[in-house]
Amino acid sequence: MSDILVHAEAGVMTITFNRVDKKNSITSAMYAELAGAIARAEGDAAVRCVLIQGDATIFSAGNDIGDFLNAPPGGAGQDSPVFRFLRGIAAFPKPIVASVCGPAVGIGTTMLFHCDLVYAGDNAAFSMPFVNLGLCPEAASSLLVPQMLGYHRAAEALLLGEPFMAEAALEMGLVNRVVPPTEANGIAQAQARKLAAKPLSALVETKRLLKKAQLPAVLERMDEEGASFGRMLREPAAREAFSAFMEKRKPDFSKC
Repeated sequence: MSDILVHAEAGVMTITFNRVDKKNSITSAMYAELAGAIARAEGDAAVRCVLIQGDATIFSAGNDIGDFLNAPPGGAGQDSPVFRFLRGIAAFPKPIVASVCGPAVGIGTTMLFHCDLVYAGDNAAFSMPFVNLGLCPEAASSLLVPQMLGYHRAAEALLLGEPFMAEAALEMGLVNRVVPPTEANGIAQAQARKLAAKPLSALVETKRLLKKAQLPAVLERMDEEGASFGRMLREPAAREAFSAFMEKRKPDFSKC
């Protein structure tokens, strides 16, 4: 069975992370499937809303480290699957709903800033530990996180990289509602179907107006972050962080 499940019904394309045994960590092949699904949803008039979900116990642990090291993303100018996915959800004209339960690490959190509605299980834990890996933020999160959370909360989340829980995410405005984990996907699906029943032209125009001032800056910041991210992957801090992860030891950044 595929690590990414895609199902369309009643105007909603549901994209499900289906790699629970690996904590829904995302490989390059999975990014390619995600990017392809988003592109199909944009071009299919029968799809009026997209829902992204995981399992009741885990949304996504972020990048699969082994796959990430074997096939790191290229610079901002390269058409790698991860950048195609990120640009795809950033510029997607129809509504995107997300259901998040359990850990949402790295891109598992940053992709949510491009969703229009987010529903979280009360077990959700969000984290953006890029600095801890010797890296910088991605998905335009260095722009969007301060806009949503305010500078000091954004600095705490991005510089310390420590998790924050569902209730804090609700208070910050990252999620719309916190519910029991076993109910999250169902509630998100119901909300997605409500959206799908509305006039598509009105949904698309309203979202365009909401994002109009922000989108050019988001895409520009994605490119800038991507260039920095690709460069930092080759530097000593990232090499030490990933070596320590694979060797199951604490990293030593004293010389980085």
